[in-house]
Amino acid sequence: MPANLIVQYFRRMRTHEYRLQINWTGNTGSGTKHYTAYSRDHEMMAPGKVVLEGSADPAFRGNPTKYNPEELFLSSISTCHMLWFLHLCADAGIVITSYVDHPIGFMIEGADFPGKFTRVELHPKVEMTDPERQHEISALHNEAGKQCFIANSCNFPIEVIL
Repeated sequence: MPANLIVQYFRRMRTHEYRLQINWTGNTGSGTKHYTAYSRDHEMMAPGKVVLEGSADPAFRGNPTKYNPEELFLSSISTCHMLWFLHLCADAGIVITSYVDHPIGFMIEGADFPGKFTRVELHPKVEMTDPERQHEISALHNEAGKQCFIANSCNFPIEVIL
């Protein structure tokens, strides 16, 4: 691509910046003196928003009553897809009255790498005012998957199972 077209392309792009504050709250008195000496608890916050309490997955010495990074990652994929789907339905004149998803994320760990997600399944169920348009739902989910910012940032398959 010629340099002038590259410059024009990047001038049309918008940059979005997201900021949080993450506080580790797991110092039980001796800091990280050893692997079992500290809690994995932490807080996530942004101005004007409620504080989310997080921890590690229980498999990694985390608190099972708090959200872990893997759950939040899965939630990001599911909710981004949902928001795009609802947007596309609104544009198409399809009135959705209920949307529930039960996403499943699959992560592997290996001796040679610390772990990674290998795929995600979304299992959305929707209710709509015009069941005659049910045949359009699959195509709208497909398009939502193409538009989702989070899905576009992942290097594994995200499957929508209707």
